[in-house]
Amino acid sequence: MLDHALEGGFAQAPQQAAAGFRAALSALARPGRIETIEGATGPAPMSVAAATLVLTLVDAETPIYLGAGHDSPAVRQWIAFHTGAPIVPAARAHEAMFALGHWEDLMPLGQFFHGTAEYPDRSATLIVEVEAHAPPTHHLTGPGIEISAEMRLPSGIDARRDMAFPLGVDFYFSAGHHISALPRSTRVEDL
Repeated sequence: MLDHALEGGFAQAPQQAAAGFRAALSALARPGRIETIEGATGPAPMSVAAATLVLTLVDAETPIYLGAGHDSPAVRQWIAFHTGAPIVPAARAHEAMFALGHWEDLMPLGQFFHGTAEYPDRSATLIVEVEAHAPPTHHLTGPGIEISAEMRLPSGIDARRDMAFPLGVDFYFSAGHHISALPRSTRVEDL
């Protein structure tokens, strides 16, 4: 079982981590834009995009929460070996700086830290595994969007989530080798 944990990391860590960070930053800076991200292969059910985000953003000082569908011995061992990140249980989800899972496994969103008035940037970042990035379901406006953008978001996303800005959580949506992002500063409306 531990042998699988040793596999799937970056073959060329500096270059792949830098490319992953550029893709993650670009997606967050341009909400609704789909970016290609690859370099890591985690155990099922992690997509290549999610695995690459985890290796790029998570480290030994960033606790991570795993949704029920991703909370397996193989995923835990893989994250522990490649990042050293502590994995927080559901009862302490508010301590997680990152969360990984399917949308329904990460509910309710209120369990994650939304930052403080003094430090809104210390909120949690959720990596949400989705089936696909198309067709779009929501209209986006805000920083990083020239006029407007469209994006596929999970059903049940609360458009009121941006009313507490600058507090809130940031999202990455991963599918296959692609990510899109929804920062807490983006306003969301149904199409």
